[in-house]
Amino acid sequence: MAASVQHKLKTSLQGALAGGGDPATSPLYVFGPFLTLIVGAGVASVTFGAAVWLAVLTVATVSAMYRHVMAWVVDGSGGSGLSEEEFGGWAVKINSAITVIEYTLTFLVSIAALVTFIADRVPVLNAAFLSMDLRMVVAVLLTVLVGYLVNHGPRMAARFFGPATAGVLVLLWVLIISVVVKRGLHLPRLDLTAFTGRYVHFTLGGFARILALMTGIEIFANLVAAYEGTAKEKSRKAFGSLLIIMGTTVATMLVVGPAILELAEPSHHEVSVFTQTMDQLLPAPVAYAGSLVGIAVLLSAAAASAQGIQNLSLGLRNRHYIPAYWGQRNRFDVPAMPVWIQVAVVVVCFVFLGTREETYLALYAAGVFILLSMTGWATTKRLIRQWRASPSPRELLTLVLTAVAALLSTAATAIIFEERFTEGAWMYFLLVPVFYFGFGYFRAKLGKPRQVQDRLKMILASGPLTPMGRMVPETHIDLKTILVPLDGTQAAEASLAPAMVLAAEYGASVTVMTVTGNDTANIPAAEVRQYLANVTRQLVCADVPVDALLEQGEAAKAIVRISNERRFDLVVLTTFGKSPTKRLVSSSVPYSVIFETTPPLLLVRPIDDWKCRRSNLKKILVPLDGSELAEQCLPFVEALALRLGSQVIVLSIPEQDGDTALSDTLAAYAEDIARRLAAAGVSVTTQVGGSGPSRTILEVAEREGVDLIALTSHGRGGVGRQAYVKLGSVVDKVIYDAPCPIFFVSAVAHDVSPK
Repeated sequence: MAASVQHKLKTSLQGALAGGGDPATSPLYVFGPFLTLIVGAGVASVTFGAAVWLAVLTVATVSAMYRHVMAWVVDGSGGSGLSEEEFGGWAVKINSAITVIEYTLTFLVSIAALVTFIADRVPVLNAAFLSMDLRMVVAVLLTVLVGYLVNHGPRMAARFFGPATAGVLVLLWVLIISVVVKRGLHLPRLDLTAFTGRYVHFTLGGFARILALMTGIEIFANLVAAYEGTAKEKSRKAFGSLLIIMGTTVATMLVVGPAILELAEPSHHEVSVFTQTMDQLLPAPVAYAGSLVGIAVLLSAAAASAQGIQNLSLGLRNRHYIPAYWGQRNRFDVPAMPVWIQVAVVVVCFVFLGTREETYLALYAAGVFILLSMTGWATTKRLIRQWRASPSPRELLTLVLTAVAALLSTAATAIIFEERFTEGAWMYFLLVPVFYFGFGYFRAKLGKPRQVQDRLKMILASGPLTPMGRMVPETHIDLKTILVPLDGTQAAEASLAPAMVLAAEYGASVTVMTVTGNDTANIPAAEVRQYLANVTRQLVCADVPVDALLEQGEAAKAIVRISNERRFDLVVLTTFGKSPTKRLVSSSVPYSVIFETTPPLLLVRPIDDWKCRRSNLKKILVPLDGSELAEQCLPFVEALALRLGSQVIVLSIPEQDGDTALSDTLAAYAEDIARRLAAAGVSVTTQVGGSGPSRTILEVAEREGVDLIALTSHGRGGVGRQAYVKLGSVVDKVIYDAPCPIFFVSAVAHDVSPK
């Protein structure tokens, strides 16, 4: 009976293209600051190879460490999840604080490097115009563009990701092959003198600058949940994605790196060393195409960091570490506020600190290695526990190698902070405590969230669900009186057809109502009365009792007041109206009514698609998230389905896509709901999964040809109640794009759990 709704990654290559935008870009910009330091000091011949090989060793050991992380943590939380398990809640707040900083630095570095690539081909950007730094102007415009695109949802932003990452991977391998063909294979020379005397400072300094190639490695642990298959298969595919990207990066460092050292001139600041080398190794058309690829992938990396901020804000909101409105979704199903805050910070940095990527690179790498160090020691701690439980030479070797990775990460962190403390690294000691105590403050204020998983386990452990009639105050559901607000427009009158169909089916009466007030003072009352009289006269032939009602005041308040005072069983209205004079039922009215406690609402979209206006209600979609209040629409759905002979689809959507444990629990929960409906005589199927509640609801509704979507609205309290009605935040998006009418039931605020 159950079906799965998901858009999972199937192969390691798909994962590499989906998540590799950030780490795949590192070779494009790490060589510039690295060579500027060692070439300028005249020590490149000694220190270059040592710094590169040290970076390669770090990549290898950290990648091996992440193989364990991916096997242990498959819910997408990666190193942060492991750190929480091993060290406790403080690690989550530290991790989240640094992650916020890192995402912002990723944005800064990506846009800065992007502007450098553009300036390589358009040198005029390095000049000033009317005292304005043209690089800064371009950086600010691109920053705002990325924020705009990301806040229009993942579909728009993701159009760049796969193709751009694939393009940069092809570019890097073209360069690798070109170097081998034209110059032969010459790996960096390891000179141990680099770790002595005057050289060691430059070796470690170069190592610190080149370590930006490690940024983004955590994303492959976060991607584990996005793959198809068992937990073991997911972790294997995720590690394969990591090997594709980091293997390409390492190969570029070892093969192309020496060529960059020999062919490029770091003191030539007008053109980046990567572009200089590309121009000498590749034909002109290919080199220029490489620049375009670099620009695209850097743009996608910036967008990915903005999406990371969005996803992080949703997670922090659900765990009560930030206020709910900070993670509020817009009509594109994404939280816009965190991205615009990030954009504002980035713009300020570009205006006051400039657009050279080296300004931000070391600080960028510092935060990454704090996170990698925490993950390394968490992995070591778990391996020690496993080795004590089952000692063996293999376990001991794994433990030693992981400890080496943790030590390398910690040492790299210390080196970076020592190198760049006065150049900005000190900010971590200020910003991390601010975020840490801020998260702690809101968690204390909002309280520990009640997890949906806990409730589901209690429900499933207690046996069959309580009869659904007890989920709402009234057990008998009937439709005898229907209210239809009108404003004189054809759009508003689209609600008459479904209202009359239901009235005929239930033997109900229909009351058409028009509201006049200050905004309609220029419309004569006699004209409004004549309009209502015409409507009622034309509806009499439908053999349904129809009467008219004229009210004064604000439309939304009047609808709510009348529907409650006269105890109507259903209110049918359209989602917007367009009057040539004044709006009586405007686009804001349905939203205002939804967020009040009213009788059930049937919303009709008066658009060209006839299915949105003339539904036969034979297939009903019921999205549930496991919360008590979301279930309050079920008795109404059962009553409608039995009366109209409708098929019901129960759609359960996890709080976080990819949470395997929650998805399995929700599947059992949905089946339990389905059994109860089926026992009452309803034809029912279930579907579980999805990526984003509103997006999943709309996709399933479109694919299944749904005639009605049933939801529980916020009821009285609006935004303040969203902590209790998790599906409430999707209302705007569903109303805006639903391919059929929507049936809303006002949530009851008090505890309605079964007695």
